[in-house]
Amino acid sequence: MAARRNIDLSSQTLSMTFETLRQDYNAAKTSRYRRHRSGVHSSGANADYHYRTEANYLRMMELAREFFRNDVVVGQGVRRVVDNVVGEGFRVDPQTTEPAVDAALAAKWRQWAEEPDLCDVSGELDFCALEQLALQSVIVDGDVFALLTKSGAMQMTEAHRCRTPRNTKQNVVHGVMLDQQRRRIEYWFTKDDIDPTRTVSRVGDMHRYPARDSAGRRFVLHVYRPDRISQTRGVTHLAPIADAVGMHDDVQFAKLVQQQVVSCFAILKEQSPALDVPDASPQIGSRSTTTLDDGTSRTLEGIAPGLVYTGAPGETIKGFSPNVPNAEFFQHATLILTFISINLGLPLAVLLLDPSQTNFSGWRGAIDQARQGFRRLQRWLIARFHRPVYRWKVQQWIDEEPESIVGQAFARGVDVFAHRWHPPSWRYIEPLKDASANLLRGRNAQTSQRRLAAEQSLDWDDLTREIVEDHALLIGRAQEKANELNSRYPGLNVTWRELACLPTPDGVNVSIAAGDDASRPSPQQEPDDE
Repeated sequence: MAARRNIDLSSQTLSMTFETLRQDYNAAKTSRYRRHRSGVHSSGANADYHYRTEANYLRMMELAREFFRNDVVVGQGVRRVVDNVVGEGFRVDPQTTEPAVDAALAAKWRQWAEEPDLCDVSGELDFCALEQLALQSVIVDGDVFALLTKSGAMQMTEAHRCRTPRNTKQNVVHGVMLDQQRRRIEYWFTKDDIDPTRTVSRVGDMHRYPARDSAGRRFVLHVYRPDRISQTRGVTHLAPIADAVGMHDDVQFAKLVQQQVVSCFAILKEQSPALDVPDASPQIGSRSTTTLDDGTSRTLEGIAPGLVYTGAPGETIKGFSPNVPNAEFFQHATLILTFISINLGLPLAVLLLDPSQTNFSGWRGAIDQARQGFRRLQRWLIARFHRPVYRWKVQQWIDEEPESIVGQAFARGVDVFAHRWHPPSWRYIEPLKDASANLLRGRNAQTSQRRLAAEQSLDWDDLTREIVEDHALLIGRAQEKANELNSRYPGLNVTWRELACLPTPDGVNVSIAAGDDASRPSPQQEPDDE
């Protein structure tokens, strides 16, 4: 009985052990098949810990800039994302409920945004160019800063100038001073673009800008995309693909050099075992000698197209023309490019501007998925950049001209800051089919017109108001012109319908018959021919 009891207890312990193992995550267990990753601590760490060393943080930023500058793919991929998200620029629509105030605000915004001397401290870029550079800087550098100056122009500041001096004891993370609730208090920037090899040692070497003014309004716009709550600075989007980009660049360069060598000459030498051939090989180009680290020397010989190689006596020379690049190269290059494209949020066909490797359905599905990411980027850019800039400008206009129509509306309690941003949308991939599908969905009560408009990034209230106003404007002007014609030519009897020429409703067919016989039946009423 005692032995039976021991067996039962051991079986129960073994069962409990396996039950406990099944409840754990494999990722939390160590294994010889799982490589050790640096920066992973069992006690946990906030987001700032992973880029705590300022030198490594800036090096990562400069590495991403080098990819954007020199890599044959990355720079074009980033520009493709910016082109899809920003396009020709975002359009602001004031929503103050007073048309005159809305028109005044829209006019002042266009005047400011379209004039580089007004919106850019350097006087070089208009607002559309600034928003493009802001998004591009966030993707490549990790973040960018916009200083809202008292002159009314923005001063864009690159991320590497936000630094922490060595002698400070305050809670400053790479140039951003935080309070206990991680609320931004100040931003510290170097006075000028200093030598990259020079350290920032003193607080007095910095320009310190408050994050908000005395009224609580933002003074510095920190444009970045945090992935965690405890993240203070932005991180380049190219960080996960640093190795992939480097490998792709190295492979491409090696294949280009290999192709050049093969294009010069490729030979195979055959020698008889009994043949006594001198050690010295014939010279085919200019030679140079270099000393290696181990003290030995190496002779380098230059080659060029059109060389003639003369073999040694007794040698048999055969031509050799390998496939460069080989078939496996294209599959490997496509795999690396796929890694790069998905981290940029682009389909591979869009990154390469080459949809030949997929069909139309695959192209459309990939574009639809990419546009979801583009819309998310548009909403983020509006929240972090566009909306604060607009509110800052409206407040400046009120302070500068309190007696203007905007200032008077603000004094009456009108919400002059109310507005809506319209991001650029994209055309239908297949216009006729997409429009027909929307028409069928609306007619068959599968969705509402409001939802259909939202799918195209349009607001139904704005759309209906604009449609009615446009039609009213057209009909009104047509009626005025009809009255003018009828008074000038008595008996003409022209109506506004003849001048406006509004399109007929979908599904309505109009037939016009020659002659004045009003009693002639319509085509639907005519009897069949006998």
